[in-house]
Order: sequence, then structure tokens, then C-alpha cells
Amino acid sequence: MRNNYLNIVGLAFRARKCSTGEDTIINDIRNKKAKLVLIASDISESTRKKLTDKCNTFQIPYIEVEDRSILGSAIGKSERVAVAILDEGFATKLKTLLL
Repeated sequence: MRNNYLNIVGLAFRARKCSTGEDTIINDIRNKKAKLVLIASDISESTRKKLTDKCNTFQIPYIEVEDRSILGSAIGKSERVAVAILDEGFATKLKTLLL
């Protein structure tokens, strides 16, 4: 994977176009605010299942990325297991970089 996507994630966070935290992300998925969910590869199986099932139910794309420390450092926070992108433009750019 190219690490250019980390710059886009950080930019989206500074623009307030992403959310973190399992409950917040699930609410954003339910309300169709989330356009893309980035899930860390070292997430627990129960949390992975919860997030991927929600994404599949509400037809929100998700992509598995590196570990939680890299995802957290991209947004300038401690470890994060998932980040929801709330802007279509950022989500489209991330999909082209990651897929």
C-alpha cells in the first residue's frame, strides 16, 4: 500500500471530515454519513465483525489498512482501530490510492 493515503486521512481529519471511535463510526454508518471506513489490520475479531457487518448492511465501503498505531499517527492521535471518512471527495481519493 502506498503511504500517500495517510496524508489524505490527516487532511480529512483536520478538515473535520472524519470520525473516530467505534460508537461514533457505527452511528455515522447508520445515518449514511460515512462514505468510507478504514479499519486497522490488527483490530479484534469482534470489533472487525461489528464494523464490517454494519458497513455491508448499509452498503458503506471499507478498506483494511496497516496497524492501529499508523492509522492513529496519521490523524495525530494515539492508536485508532478505525476511522470513518465523512466526505465523498476524500473517500474517492482514498479509494484510488488504496485499491
